[in-house]
Amino acid sequence: MKLSIIRSACGSLRMHPARPVSGVSGLSRRCHPAGPTHSRVILRAASAASSGGANPVPAVHFGKPPRKEDGFEYDSSLSEVVRSTKEAMLALQTRNSTAQPLLAIIQAGEDDRLLEISKKIAGRIGLNITQICLPKECSEDEIVEEVLKLNEDPGVHGVYLHLPPASLTSRVLNTLKPEKDVDGISDLNMGRLVRGDMSKGFVPPVASAVLALLEKHDVPLEGKAVLMVGGEGPFRVALQCLIERSGMVVSKSHWSSKNLQSQVMQADAVVLLGAEIVDFPSTWVKPGASVIRCMPTLETDEHAIGMSSNVGLGALTAAYRTQNVVRSCDRRLQEQQYQPWHLRTLKLQPLTPVPSDIEISRAQTPKPVEQLAEEIGLLPEELEAYGRSKAKVRLSLLDRLHEQPDGKYVLVAGITPTPLGEGKSTVTIGLVQALTAHLKLNSFACLRQPSQGPTFGVKGGAAGGGYAQVIPMEEFNLHLTGDIHAITASNNLVAAAIDARMLHEATQSDKALYNRLVPTVNGVRRFSPIQISRLRRLGINKMDPASLTPQEVSTFVRLDLDPSKITWQRVVDTNDRFLRKITVGQASTEKGQIRETGFDIAVASEIMAILALADGLEDMKRRLARMVVGTSRCGEPVTAEDLGVSGALAVLMKDAIKPTLMQTLEGTPVFVHAGPFANIAHGNSSVLADKLALKLVGRDGFVVTEAGFGADIGMEKFFNIKCRASGLRPDAVVLVATVRALKMHGGGPNVSAGAPLPREYIDENLSLVAGGCRSNLRKQIQIAHLFGVPVVVALNVFKTDTQAEIDLVCQIAKECGASNAVPCHHWEQGGRGSLDLAQAVNEAASRPSSFQFLYNIEMPITEKIRTIAQKVYGADDIELSPEAKDKIDYYNQQGYGSLPICMAKTHLSLSHMPNKKGVPTGFVLPIREVRASIGAGFIYPLVGTMSTMPGLPTRPCFYDIDLDPVTEEITGLF
Repeated sequence: MKLSIIRSACGSLRMHPARPVSGVSGLSRRCHPAGPTHSRVILRAASAASSGGANPVPAVHFGKPPRKEDGFEYDSSLSEVVRSTKEAMLALQTRNSTAQPLLAIIQAGEDDRLLEISKKIAGRIGLNITQICLPKECSEDEIVEEVLKLNEDPGVHGVYLHLPPASLTSRVLNTLKPEKDVDGISDLNMGRLVRGDMSKGFVPPVASAVLALLEKHDVPLEGKAVLMVGGEGPFRVALQCLIERSGMVVSKSHWSSKNLQSQVMQADAVVLLGAEIVDFPSTWVKPGASVIRCMPTLETDEHAIGMSSNVGLGALTAAYRTQNVVRSCDRRLQEQQYQPWHLRTLKLQPLTPVPSDIEISRAQTPKPVEQLAEEIGLLPEELEAYGRSKAKVRLSLLDRLHEQPDGKYVLVAGITPTPLGEGKSTVTIGLVQALTAHLKLNSFACLRQPSQGPTFGVKGGAAGGGYAQVIPMEEFNLHLTGDIHAITASNNLVAAAIDARMLHEATQSDKALYNRLVPTVNGVRRFSPIQISRLRRLGINKMDPASLTPQEVSTFVRLDLDPSKITWQRVVDTNDRFLRKITVGQASTEKGQIRETGFDIAVASEIMAILALADGLEDMKRRLARMVVGTSRCGEPVTAEDLGVSGALAVLMKDAIKPTLMQTLEGTPVFVHAGPFANIAHGNSSVLADKLALKLVGRDGFVVTEAGFGADIGMEKFFNIKCRASGLRPDAVVLVATVRALKMHGGGPNVSAGAPLPREYIDENLSLVAGGCRSNLRKQIQIAHLFGVPVVVALNVFKTDTQAEIDLVCQIAKECGASNAVPCHHWEQGGRGSLDLAQAVNEAASRPSSFQFLYNIEMPITEKIRTIAQKVYGADDIELSPEAKDKIDYYNQQGYGSLPICMAKTHLSLSHMPNKKGVPTGFVLPIREVRASIGAGFIYPLVGTMSTMPGLPTRPCFYDIDLDPVTEEITGLF
């Protein structure tokens, strides 16, 4: 046993031995002695020979401090409790060698009689004890403050409030977490006891001690009459329930009752409750009966006479309390294990015609996020709620479930889309609703957070649609939990640091720069940790700022950024074409430091890509530090760590790294995290969201994640970039197609956002459908097969599709190599409309796969680009511009040649030409420029003309978005 004494409000240091043979030191504050408030039991066994009130009543005293310095003399009750608790402790530590139950005692004053009793019992069991001494006249707020600290301390498994009755207010009792309430005094635990549900609660140790004394005699308890005299409140109710459950019959009386003598004479046992000390003649007690007195004091009973045992109620109660602490620790360890799901799904009542997305979302009441979290096995401390319907999930979950096998991993991709999108998010949601709400298989959807650019621009939101949505869709599509805002702030902090550093270097001497970068604070001058890292990278192994030579000072303070080679731009999460090229530094205060730069949309920031690819906080910090923001005039890369800003970036991103938990219309779980575009970034949700979900669903569950745009873009990057970073391997691909997109690839007219669909897309046209299937659909299936993953084609059915068109798509898809092809009606039916897809995915994911990467990571950069262009896009070859060749040479020189490739290419065609549909051939892919995201960990070639800042159309979506100022309801989102 180890004893430590921690926080308190007053006093000095003192030592407390843990055992007679060994001890550890602890801290305490000396306070004025306070009257202790522990219960005691006095058992009075009536003598058959006694004949008058003057005869002494033999008794066993429970509550008196032990007379032997080396421990207690155990009676059979105490011995049995200690023995069984010690066995439970050994079993606990056999399962988990690091398990160490800890009891915290909060007391007013410094009366250590309870502590001494608890130490001796705990020493024999191996339990740790912490004592917290508060002032004798402590306030309710002081008690609550200590209780809250212990609630949040994972190392504390039980809390005993050793306080005066007046201090045990309802607020104090119910502040204590029920799982740490080892005295069973909170309202919730009392209620559990009364109901007979002790799976999570605790029997009060004093009540257990009373029962143990009643059971001590070698007579059956069944049918015995027990009289309870005096006392009020929850403890009496709890004790009555326990006695009755033992088979005894309970009656109650008060000290003022006229029938008290006759009631006592008829009882087989009498339990006296409350602080009153009332004796009655032994002639009242029938031969062989027991009298047990429970009272709130540890004071010695001068009238009690010791019999065969010296053990007090303090010891027996302490033993039962330690038993509860060990049980609490055991429950805690069991909670840490993987828990089966107990998911309550939400009922759907689809309407015809299908209402708007926002009307459907608003008609469904989502479960409280805490309830959803509990249903899928998350612990309360792993959740950070943001309102009622969404919450961040802490990454500690990965440590807790690190031994839990992953579930099955399914990617949803698509054929080359029309500008309207083909519904991958809707298919993803419909699939998980079908898997979980209807097939009763655990599943998780992992989606990207939508950018406000498309939400207010053309495309609208990304929460799915119809009866396959994430809810509340307004919260999903707008600010969510602020991750994109954190990325925007972080990105722009780097941009501000770049311009400020160039200004200060241009206007100050080496000495002045050095004095400001390494100032003297309170007479001490030292490098910050991030500056020490820079010194080491420069080969300067000095810690004393005064020891640097003038040349070393100059090398240290001068980043010497070349304004023409700064690659970092500012970002904003709005489509704003007029920010594509801007001029900064025009104010006179910037002293002529004018340069051209521009804005990207926030989700194009490298920090977004880092968020999506990082596998933890430490990994994110390293990636942020090595982001290259530009090049010095001598050709060396300059990083965020060189700027001294990477630590601050980690601070801004510390909450953004946690995935956000939401739910579908049918109450199944969804992780929303990260949102890089697929045409200008790698287009996938976060590695961390997938990893957390794979642990939560269990071995037989499914994680369904989505890749942006067509399989040639989002899926290729998912495999070659995301899977390399995560180490995860997919079990199946769902390839989403629509009759509308297939007709376009089969030779149909162009489709434009905001314009009415041509007749070819409304009327049945089997020829166009077949042409699209045998061109683009076949090619996308072949791309998936390059990676050795089985493909299920999901046809997202629209109301204009005919049965003949649907049947034709499914038939040709199978001919082209799909494992299966099924129509999906989730938009109008919810999960029930995707049951065929769910069954097909379950079957495909159960087959062995032979996943492989498309290229060896050590191939030259040019060859990796060529491999993607030829095998995925179908190009004859690639053509590198002189600028692209120079950049590739530079990246090879800097050691970046072994990074994967992230092609920045139009999503509207397999080629670089948006108007070329189907499967273009005979083209050479032009590589205009090659850039590097060193922090994210990839090289990204720009194919043709690619903009990283979208513009607004003539009639953006925001025309239809409005707010009712009375109800605060949003309209117009879709």
